[in-house]
Amino acid sequence: MEQKQKEAARVYRQKQIAPGIYDMWIDTSLASQARPGQFISVYTQDKSALLPRPISICEADAANGRLRIVYRVAGKGTEEFSGYGDGHRVDILGTLGNGFPLEEAEGKRVFLMGGGIGIPPMLELAKAVKNAASVDVIVGYRDKELFLAEDLAKYAPVHIATEDGSAGTKGNVMNVIGTAGLEADVIYACGPMPMLRAIKKYAAEKGIKAYISLEERMACGVGACLGCVVRTREVDHHSHVNNARICTDGPVYAAEDVEI
Repeated sequence: MEQKQKEAARVYRQKQIAPGIYDMWIDTSLASQARPGQFISVYTQDKSALLPRPISICEADAANGRLRIVYRVAGKGTEEFSGYGDGHRVDILGTLGNGFPLEEAEGKRVFLMGGGIGIPPMLELAKAVKNAASVDVIVGYRDKELFLAEDLAKYAPVHIATEDGSAGTKGNVMNVIGTAGLEADVIYACGPMPMLRAIKKYAAEKGIKAYISLEERMACGVGACLGCVVRTREVDHHSHVNNARICTDGPVYAAEDVEI
């Protein structure tokens, strides 16, 4: 297995872009190896908190040596990160995970589907699926705080759903597909589990391929602890059961291969 690097990186800049949502650019040598759908583990400076926080990569700027992460404050660790200013040291491990299979998009009609904090990885993906026949970005929010929607619109048409109906289609991402009459050959998705279950069901009914990124709580991030497992069709060579470690075997899976 490739050895992952732990690095003392630096915050280039950070800002709040929605209530509880922060946008951080990090100066790091890991930028050149990042692929859409991968993540980094970010360590807190609280010595009592041993485990890092996994955060998906939103954008990679290899030319300038920077990674962008967009995350929600959900606990003490992410609350600490939200207070980091320009130049602040941030310890990270990466790049982690397998990423989305871009070759599956070539010549195909593609949906990029994100819900909530599953929206950020769709941005680097939208930049990368250059050989698709068409790309539609379908994103779901709680309300009219449409973080990253303008960024995504630079690369593909963006279709929005909001739970409260304050912007776009009222409902969820699946409602948008029907309302807008959209069709695809391949789906790439990241978001909450109910959304991913609905996408898996839709893809099976339509006979199309779906790749889903599972956002489970992770611990070590490198496959040692078996703290983040998902049931699979195939037997895992590491644990010899029908489980896979999301942090190393995933987080991206063909929807048909996992039980969710």
